[in-house]
Amino acid sequence: MAQSPSKRRQELTADADSAWKQFSKAVFAPGALDAKTKQLIAVAVAHVTQCPYCIKGHTPAAKKAGASEAELMEAIWVAAEMRAGGAVAHSHLAFEAYDKAGG
Repeated sequence: MAQSPSKRRQELTADADSAWKQFSKAVFAPGALDAKTKQLIAVAVAHVTQCPYCIKGHTPAAKKAGASEAELMEAIWVAAEMRAGGAVAHSHLAFEAYDKAGG
């Protein structure tokens, strides 16, 4: 039976894998932002990057840190607005290109 992808990754790049785990632990440790806020940010970003693994991992972590369903959904809506906002914010580029096209 083949090893799991996680186990293969750990064995092939043990130092990088260990460093990644330490980095992640440090990033999600309470600091200026509490654990709940950090997990809500992670859920929001996971929706923008469309990472199902991140959504499945950080949503339960947010719940464990005390996030409510309402807080979770608000974070997701903020992410959706920010993602869509890029298209609106960059519309000036389309107008500039249109104006330069002549004709």
